[in-house]
Amino acid sequence: MKKTTRAAALGLSLAFGAVGLAQAQALTPIKISYQPSLYWAMPFHVATEKGWWKEVGLAPEFSTFPAGVPQIAASAAGSWDVGGTGSVPAVLGHVRFGIKTIGLTNDESAANGLVGSAKAAADFAKDPAAALKGKTITLTQNSTADFAVQACLKKYGLKKSDVVMKNMGQAEIISALSSNNSDLAGMWAPNTYTVEEKAGAKMLCSGKDSGAFVPGALIARGDYAKQNPENVAKFLAVYLRAWSWMTANRAESVRMMKDFYAKGGVSISEAAMNKEFDTRPTFNLTQQLAAMDRKGGAGSQMETWFNDLSAFMRETGAVQQVPAAVDFVTGEYLQRVQADPKLREMANSTK
Repeated sequence: MKKTTRAAALGLSLAFGAVGLAQAQALTPIKISYQPSLYWAMPFHVATEKGWWKEVGLAPEFSTFPAGVPQIAASAAGSWDVGGTGSVPAVLGHVRFGIKTIGLTNDESAANGLVGSAKAAADFAKDPAAALKGKTITLTQNSTADFAVQACLKKYGLKKSDVVMKNMGQAEIISALSSNNSDLAGMWAPNTYTVEEKAGAKMLCSGKDSGAFVPGALIARGDYAKQNPENVAKFLAVYLRAWSWMTANRAESVRMMKDFYAKGGVSISEAAMNKEFDTRPTFNLTQQLAAMDRKGGAGSQMETWFNDLSAFMRETGAVQQVPAAVDFVTGEYLQRVQADPKLREMANSTK
């Protein structure tokens, strides 16, 4: 009898194991790229911690990059399928590799800009143009910070040729400001908070201050999106659900943000983390669709934002011709979310 019972138990165990294996095999791999320790990347972390990818049958494989340019370059080898990045790299990705912009991560206009040391901030307060002219600005070229800095220069009547721009990664810039080897820098959050809190630096002019709208972009490789539209829609639904949940659960989200940032080597105060939520508006499904609405054939709001970015990139020489946003900004996959009751419910869920 005991042998029979053990055999039956073993049979049940194997049966359940087979079911579990089948369920695991049923999940579709999707390669997601992003930059670590950034506000707009938090939804990837939250969705993973909550197990939401499985609910739509996806098994994410994540890859991270220090900035948008190397992230975009990696798409040529098919290293990732979908992801999030800055809007400037998104434009570059379209021009070089046919990458599509499929949604918005957040409004990061206030999070990108020109940062100065305490000394530079004092000079800037007296005469912004004089404090900047002829000076060296360290920044990450072809980034949203670059876009915001150049908009700030224009605000004060200066051109790119009026300053010296030195290309550096964000980690190098933090080190340079902290060791007094740089006084002016183009940066994005949360790096801006790090130098404010640990090096006494100050945001002198943000994209928001200069009237430059800086959208964050959700992206997909063009060939992947064409071949796997359902997976792209599922990816968007999970991402939007994370924002919906984070908006409704601020305190727990801040705790999760602390862990997420720490994994990427970023340590900022709770006040700075709350500032991320306060100064960086996000877009729910309805707002995403509204931003992409072409209004009977006219250009959408999102196309206007990306056309401005494209013009900036032509001015800097990053691209030879101004790409039309209508050629790479597409609402097709968000519309799939809206049209699917289950995905729509997921995108709007706060649970």
